[in-house]
Amino acid sequence: MNVVVLGAGLLGVTSAWFLRQLGHDVTVVDRQATPAAETSFANGGQISVSHAEPWANPSAPLKVLQWLGKEDAPLLFRLRADARQWLWGLQFMRECTPARTRHNIEQIVRLGTYSRETLGQLRRDAGLEYDQRTQGILHFYTNPKEFDAAEAPAAQMRALGCDRRVVSADEAVRIEPALAQVRDRLAGATYTAEDESGDANRFARELVRRCEAAGVRFLMSHTVTALREAGGEIDHVEATDAEGRFRRVRGDAYVVAMGSLSPLLVKPLGIRLPIYPAKGYSVTMPVKDASKAHQVSLTDDEYKLVFSRLGDRLRIAGTAELNGYDRDLNRVRCEAIVRRVEQLFPGAGDTAEAQFWTGLRPATPSNVPIIGGSKLPNLYLNTGHGTLGWTHACGSGKSVARIVSGLAPEVDFAFTAQSARPPRAGALRPSVGRG
Repeated sequence: MNVVVLGAGLLGVTSAWFLRQLGHDVTVVDRQATPAAETSFANGGQISVSHAEPWANPSAPLKVLQWLGKEDAPLLFRLRADARQWLWGLQFMRECTPARTRHNIEQIVRLGTYSRETLGQLRRDAGLEYDQRTQGILHFYTNPKEFDAAEAPAAQMRALGCDRRVVSADEAVRIEPALAQVRDRLAGATYTAEDESGDANRFARELVRRCEAAGVRFLMSHTVTALREAGGEIDHVEATDAEGRFRRVRGDAYVVAMGSLSPLLVKPLGIRLPIYPAKGYSVTMPVKDASKAHQVSLTDDEYKLVFSRLGDRLRIAGTAELNGYDRDLNRVRCEAIVRRVEQLFPGAGDTAEAQFWTGLRPATPSNVPIIGGSKLPNLYLNTGHGTLGWTHACGSGKSVARIVSGLAPEVDFAFTAQSARPPRAGALRPSVGRG
């Protein structure tokens, strides 16, 4: 079967790889000149099954109200005259009940555990190197109330097979000695030894090379402008190349993996996706003093920041700003991240060489991604992963590949239209022609 994948970020590239492994001819279309150049470019670097408690949880409504109008707030709703934002916000609030939170944690953990195992197998099979570290992830708390509140979600995750164990402040320092500088401020921590970290952008670029060697075709610098329907299914994709020339790309099946742009693309087809862009920030800086820099990947739950060691670089990422498709760097938010790094690990990184980045995460109100079929029999979705795109990429890519192939996924997850019939087999390869 000929499959067209829209998007060459983490979700698009992993989808393409697993589709090719199942014997399909695959073409990937992306507007950027290089893969993983947007949301996957400079994310937090964590493969964090343990980061399964969604933003929407019982404590969120009060926090959101307290954070309104604060430029450095971890989660900032920048209210706009935007019906999509308000609708998303109402859906977010509905997901904050204890029952919905437990349900969403279950979905996120199941997919995350499966995805982490799938990544490990892919890394071994393909010989991938991407500054990976398999030293676990340590969630630390400087607020005793936040630490106490973490116990119940951690217990639920352990019951689901994610061994996120509660540890004392002293044990946290034994796991990551760099925290000794703030030992007196630590309330406690949780530690998940099986979690990992690594450079998502490098992973995607390395996997693209393997994909190309296996016969996957990449149409880079091609901006997708429309999906065209005929006879109750997708007939072709319309796109323009770097010179502005119009192209049609045809296949038997189509996978939408375009992150926060996904809902805009499928809306004309009558498909409404509950996805809104959540702008995240990251800071990357060289290691200045290795004796003060962390080795284990860390999560600062109070400030919603993650810390990863990528070779001789420190990557700190997090926060979320709901402000439409605005991509401007807010210096106040960037400086707040640097300030927190210096509070915790003074002198570890070279702040004078800090590089700032922002990207739009495709966030659903529940934090549960949208994977599977749609109301059109040859259109599939792999999007809405929010802050967990790197964590869920390999499991999502393999699962959507199996669904496209008419096979059952290997993980128990609330897939969208899992039983959608596989599309018809057609011509030899997707055709790319001028209109």
